Amino acid sequence: MNDILLLIGRSLRNAMRQPATIIPNIAISVFFLFVYNSGLSSVAQLPGFQGTYLGFILPVSLVSAAVGGAGLAGQTLIKDIDNGYFTKLLLTPTRRLAVIWGPMVASAIILTAQVVLVMLLALVMGLKVATGPLGFALVVVLAFLWGMAFAGYAAFMALKTKNAAAAQAATFAFFPLIFLSYTFVPKEYVTAGWLKVAATINPTTYVFGSMRSLLNTGWDANALLVGFAVTFGFATLTGIMALWAARGATKMTS
Repeated sequence: MNDILLLIGRSLRNAMRQPATIIPNIAISVFFLFVYNSGLSSVAQLPGFQGTYLGFILPVSLVSAAVGGAGLAGQTLIKDIDNGYFTKLLLTPTRRLAVIWGPMVASAIILTAQVVLVMLLALVMGLKVATGPLGFALVVVLAFLWGMAFAGYAAFMALKTKNAAAAQAATFAFFPLIFLSYTFVPKEYVTAGWLKVAATINPTTYVFGSMRSLLNTGWDANALLVGFAVTFGFATLTGIMALWAARGATKMTS
């Protein structure tokens, strides 16, 4: 744990020295929130729509922040590989898990801070969280876990390709998942059969559902359990993939 905390602190300090790597992601999330809420808010007037459209579209901004911010973990590892720091770490008693988890958790912490900023902006815009402060906190926890999931994937791609451009491209390849879901309207209003199938197998759908229940409709135990299970499962899978890639990199280094 001490190794992990030290490497988290190092990754956070490096990120704070380069705000240009953080600001664009916040700007994109705010852009999504403003544009979609102002352009599609009339959807809330459809029969049977629950809550506000701001609460419905906010998860799209939060998940996009998670996908965009997760690339920081991969970029950190690639930079360390290029300048030789990664090899030096492997020659120390530092646990291999800490070498991977340090950048991953730091990336998730930074994007969680971004999520909190976007949610505070939504509150200023008039958002009323249906489940109160606890629901607000659970949305942040979901965003953190989703960020860890994508950070693990970014770390895996960075260690496998050892190429910054390839790792970044692989991370942004997940952006279509945001739109292959019930992104702009509830599922009751989606008529395309192929989109319903894509949304059903898309893990992002269940993250949206759990966040929207907390923000818009109130406590829904089923939506929360499914959302947390999918998010935790995805984070576990990508974390294992990153650790496996790290072991491969260790063998090649030795």
